[in-house]
Amino acid sequence: MKDTATTSTIKCIHCGDDCGRYPVVWDEKNFCCQGCLTVYQLLNQNKLNQYYTIVDTPGIRTESHDYGNKYAFLDNDEIKTQILDFSQGEISKVTLFIPSIHCSSCIWLLENLHIMDAGIKNSLVHFTKKEVSITFNHDQISLRRLVELLASVHYIPQINLQKTQAESKRASNTRLIAKIGVAGFAFGNIMLLSMPEYLSFRDDLDSNFQNFFGWVSVLLSLPVLLFSSSEYLLSAWKNLRHGMVNIDLPISIGIVALAGQSYFEIFSGTGTGYLDSLAGFIFFLLIGKWYQNQTYQSLAFDRDYTSYFPVAVTVLEHGAEKSVPLHSIKTGDRLLIRNHELIPADGKIVKGQGNIDYSFVTGESLPVARNEGDDLFAGGRQIGSALEMEVHKEVSQSQLTQLWNENTSTEKSTSRIRSLIDRLSRNFTVSVLIIALLTAIYWYIVDPSIALMAFTSVLIVACPCAIALSMPFSFGAAMRFFGFNGFYLKNTDVVERLSHVDTVVFDKTGTITSNDRHEVTVLMDNLSEAERIAVRSLARQSAHPLSKALFEWLQSESNANVMDYMEIPSSGIKGVVDGMAIRLGSAAFVLQQHEEEEVFDSQIYISINGEFKARYAIRNSYRKGMEQIVMALGRDKELHLISGDNDAERPHLTKIFGNENRLHFNMSPQQKLEYVARLKAAGRHVLMIGDGLNDAGALNTSHVGISIADDIYQFSPACDAILEAVRFDQLEQFIRFTHTSLNIVKVSYGISILYNLVGLAFAVQGLLSPIIAAILMPLSSVTVVSFVTFTTRWAAKMRFKD
Repeated sequence: MKDTATTSTIKCIHCGDDCGRYPVVWDEKNFCCQGCLTVYQLLNQNKLNQYYTIVDTPGIRTESHDYGNKYAFLDNDEIKTQILDFSQGEISKVTLFIPSIHCSSCIWLLENLHIMDAGIKNSLVHFTKKEVSITFNHDQISLRRLVELLASVHYIPQINLQKTQAESKRASNTRLIAKIGVAGFAFGNIMLLSMPEYLSFRDDLDSNFQNFFGWVSVLLSLPVLLFSSSEYLLSAWKNLRHGMVNIDLPISIGIVALAGQSYFEIFSGTGTGYLDSLAGFIFFLLIGKWYQNQTYQSLAFDRDYTSYFPVAVTVLEHGAEKSVPLHSIKTGDRLLIRNHELIPADGKIVKGQGNIDYSFVTGESLPVARNEGDDLFAGGRQIGSALEMEVHKEVSQSQLTQLWNENTSTEKSTSRIRSLIDRLSRNFTVSVLIIALLTAIYWYIVDPSIALMAFTSVLIVACPCAIALSMPFSFGAAMRFFGFNGFYLKNTDVVERLSHVDTVVFDKTGTITSNDRHEVTVLMDNLSEAERIAVRSLARQSAHPLSKALFEWLQSESNANVMDYMEIPSSGIKGVVDGMAIRLGSAAFVLQQHEEEEVFDSQIYISINGEFKARYAIRNSYRKGMEQIVMALGRDKELHLISGDNDAERPHLTKIFGNENRLHFNMSPQQKLEYVARLKAAGRHVLMIGDGLNDAGALNTSHVGISIADDIYQFSPACDAILEAVRFDQLEQFIRFTHTSLNIVKVSYGISILYNLVGLAFAVQGLLSPIIAAILMPLSSVTVVSFVTFTTRWAAKMRFKD
């Protein structure tokens, strides 16, 4: 490697900055400093050169990365505990805030960190939050080394253990208010200095006063230009430097054009300039931004999951089991976690053994064995017999919600409307620049005095923000309304996907049948009292509706310890209780034979130590409004039923669903998944409705998966929405309302396009001043956002008024 002198302007291949007279040259490529070269070499070593093909010069200038002990504090166990989201076995997970995330190259590089270090399992960027969630093997790469790796490619995490998110927002708001104050002060004083011109007696002033007023106006305008408008100028420059254009570019060009023309006229003595318009324009632009922020916050649809997230857990109080909502859990509470149930908070095992599946958190599907006294982390799922845990840290529902959204497949995250809007937004700014340039040329020929104002007004008044915000706020308002009415969506994209559904697939047990109303009939019962307690203890381990029904029916005050518990989907459960090997489930599972006689209910067979001991029939009761919902959806949608249960109720269900060929029974979870996949392959837009127990694969495979939630709910990451069981009879109304939301979005797009056309029509004619344009631009966004939000709310109240 060698340093080479040069007199020509050479740009750094990494960050795009000027290399100066003595660039650093390596492999015939120029770099502005040793830091940029080091980053380039690191990426080149790991075959990550594609980073430079997505956006030109995407990097940010950095210094050589000899960090010494800068991040040594991350080796402290107490500090690591505060920072890490999860740490179990050899796997840890951390979410880091990285302010320098700014473009598609950043996303690509940060989501390919595993190539740079084998200890990194996966990473996911949350672009709008400027956060990256990283799952890593802490035996192979420590938290300190991970942060140093990020810093070495100049994605330096902002680690502050004291500052809260709310404090960060307040600091940002305070800075915006300070910018408004500076711009307002300058605007008022520059207007006072311009009074002679306003009142047409400028020529009567002494030339020294004229020059003095001009110079004072320039001094007052500098803080406005350098501080108040800095966010727009820096944003436009940063994006332009990377070959990208955004909405801040035309605004910045307008600011620079007004300032440049004004300074030229004042310094040359040829005029008074437009500094009052410049200061007023920025003042009203910032007020508009503040008003936008206030409006967006008041209309925000990001739900407070602490107040309503539809997961209930079982709390043990004085030996009694009590179902409580997630937000009611307190530190010190003792929880019962059954097979396949979610661990809602950090804590320790106080009774039983854990076999914890943390795939929801880390993506690693191999269960981790835990014993009494061991730590448990929120987001894990117990696989095996029930355990009891004590809560040591209050529930972080925002963390659970983030995990839910991270479990969204790429296919499901694709939005038709969003893709269209992204294409429109990319071309919008370029189109505005062309129109502004043509307007300036026309007026420069016809009337030069109007050219600058017309040019600036065109740049300012046009705004794609209203178009971009219509969908998230309309769908967000619908999502918020649904949430308050017991229908919880993963994200706003689910609203759009629901509106396109043309096929509905129902699971049976726990979906169209109720979990809290079962009629148990004894067909055979040779159980002793000790055996009844053992069977009840085994049934207690499972969250399946039939197991729960049997557990509640076999009343007893005591419970026995269960060993070697195992649950086989669509078959049954088994375990060892007080030396008795018990099987509980279907005839095929318990007796290794199929039912020969005709059955009319779901049946549970029980064997102890290989001896057939009992048989119960459990009659399902259908959910309130089930027949009406099926008939309503069947008017314009194709209906299917898939079940792991026997076909005893086929005749009755055929009367409700209509087509017997679309009713399928005795299906395994894999068969359910494959059935939904075949419907999708046939071009159908599939809604799958299940309970998340034996149909998680089908829920995940469908375009939209809705899970029905009863009192104690097994939260399923595979679903896209959760419907409270008591709201089942409103399902058809919820789906219909997504069509209303989509229509509101289309109307709002029309309003946004009309605003831009009318605004541009006045601007190109020179009939719109930059100050008025600055008022109209944010006002248009607020108007459209308010329209879609309140129209959606009004439409929701009208549809659900009963």
